[in-house]
Amino acid sequence: MSKDSSIQHMMSYKQLALVLISLLILTGVTVGVSYVHMGIFNVPIALGIACFKVSLVLLFFMHLKYESIAIKVSFLSTVGFLAIMISFTFWDVAYR
Repeated sequence: MSKDSSIQHMMSYKQLALVLISLLILTGVTVGVSYVHMGIFNVPIALGIACFKVSLVLLFFMHLKYESIAIKVSFLSTVGFLAIMISFTFWDVAYR
């Protein structure tokens, strides 16, 4: 086992609490935005907030922030593929 693989990334309780508070605030923003009529922008705004929340969870609670570049590229390519598939679904529904 190499020396680098045994390093643990401990985060302070303050940092974890700030991430948790941010997630709770963003959940409140999501609920608040759902009551505001913005036409066709409701879904993209809700998806944008959800993507930001997922990014916080992945970076801090699942420690993706401390992983190697290969894992990060794999994650970003998966997110890109998912975004393409979701946009194709919306495009298909919009032009039926």
